[in-house]
Amino acid sequence: MNLRVPLAFLSENKQATVVEVVGGRGLVRRLYELGFTPGTKVRVISSSSPGPVLVDVKGARIALGRGVTMKIIVNPE
Repeated sequence: MNLRVPLAFLSENKQATVVEVVGGRGLVRRLYELGFTPGTKVRVISSSSPGPVLVDVKGARIALGRGVTMKIIVNPE
C-alpha cells in the first residue's frame, strides 16, 4: 500500500520514508541540504500543535514549522 501524506500528519514516534518535497526551488534545495531527500527515513520526535515539528533525519534532530512539514510528502511505515 502506497499511502502518501504530508509529514505534518504523522504522530509522534512514527517513522516514514520521504517520497518527495514540493515547493519552490529554494525551499526544495534547503530541505535536500538538510537531508530530506527521496528514499530517506525520517521519524517524528515531537509534534505538538501549535508549534514546530521535531524530526530525526539521518541522525540529526531538526525543528521545522508546520507549513514546511506540509510540503514534505512521506510514505508512513
